[in-house]
Amino acid sequence: MPKILVIEDTENNRIIISRRLKSKGHEVHLCENAEQGLLAARELLPALILMDIGLPGMDGWSACRALRADPGTAGIPIIALTAHAMAGDRENALASGCDDYETKPIDFNALFAKIDTLTRSGSTTSA
Repeated sequence: MPKILVIEDTENNRIIISRRLKSKGHEVHLCENAEQGLLAARELLPALILMDIGLPGMDGWSACRALRADPGTAGIPIIALTAHAMAGDRENALASGCDDYETKPIDFNALFAKIDTLTRSGSTTSA
């Protein structure tokens, strides 16, 4: 199964997401902030990144733009994970370089379908 990098600042969310992904056979790597996540993405070259948007310091939007600007990580699919569910938030996620968007609380069936689609087809936006 694909290697997934989870960039999430809330410990309980990291635990829940990690357990659910591992139960599906994924190799999971966890980071608490965007700065750690950018370094890990360059080192690990995961098949996919789950990016929390409301991160301390550098936010997820900025981290997505940084990943897209780096030739080494530009092609890694990114799914935004966010509690932001206001009008325009999905569009902002896609504009910042995310391939898809999932709101919290997470619908894991929908998330797994998005992960499967993006890891099978590469970074094709499923907007």
